[in-house]
Amino acid sequence: MNKSENKRTVVITGSSSGFGYLTTLDLARKGYKVWATMRNSGTKNASKKEELFNIAMEENLAISVIDMDVNDDASVSKAIQSIIEVDGKIDHLINNAGYMFVGITEAYSIEQAKEQFETNFFGILRTTNAVLPHMRKQEDGLIVNVTSLAGRLAFPYFGIYCASKHAVEAYSQSLRYEVAPFGVEVSIVEPGPFGTNLLFTGPKEANQEVFNAYGDHKEVPHAMLKNFEGFYASEDAPSPQLVVDEIAALVEAEKGTRSERVVAGIDYGVRDYNEKVEPIQSSLIKETLQMGHLLTVAKN
Repeated sequence: MNKSENKRTVVITGSSSGFGYLTTLDLARKGYKVWATMRNSGTKNASKKEELFNIAMEENLAISVIDMDVNDDASVSKAIQSIIEVDGKIDHLINNAGYMFVGITEAYSIEQAKEQFETNFFGILRTTNAVLPHMRKQEDGLIVNVTSLAGRLAFPYFGIYCASKHAVEAYSQSLRYEVAPFGVEVSIVEPGPFGTNLLFTGPKEANQEVFNAYGDHKEVPHAMLKNFEGFYASEDAPSPQLVVDEIAALVEAEKGTRSERVVAGIDYGVRDYNEKVEPIQSSLIKETLQMGHLLTVAKN
């Protein structure tokens, strides 16, 4: 793409499947220049890269697939720099990459917990830290962090995953305040349960001694997964497009009007939870800390 074309530029992580893949196509069809990032675009995900390339050619869409592993500092730095060299800017970053541990929380090792946080939390820090200097310089930009209802609620047997998503929620909220004076916005999208492959991406519990100590209870996580799987195959299952629509709405919204949080799909009461917590959070910033100016994004 030539810089003079001046299309709005979007970077999406985890674009090989699920919400990332669908959002790539949706925003490209809306006229955005989309950088679809994924791991192993030349090997494991080569077919997905080719699929996106063929769709882009057929529909004349501005999609570029670039290799980026959010777990690797050098990979993230190289990818973001390559994008800047081509387009000279990054208008929107959609942090979507992630995976899920489901099982006996105690039976996951410390190393496994670190692995979960490496992608779900530190991966977001890496991409955000790589992009923010450019957004601050241009005094404009949007970062959308895709979390989960599990970032606001706690589910049994999802303990490590919930912890990683709660961390992203807190980080995103704080960052939203800090970058607002630079004209940069941070928003959170909280999907409910959807029929993507996320439920089945995590490893089994490493500590088999602890796992076996749970007796009959150790079968509960698997039963939960089978229950979800059956629901996803039913007519009542919500479409992943609901998440894509919420992301797209944030991207297309007028600067300064974007919500802190939006929930997509079945919410288990999280919409109500967010409405009740928001005044408390705002009061902390505005009244207790006397930092009300951080609640408004600068329109430079």
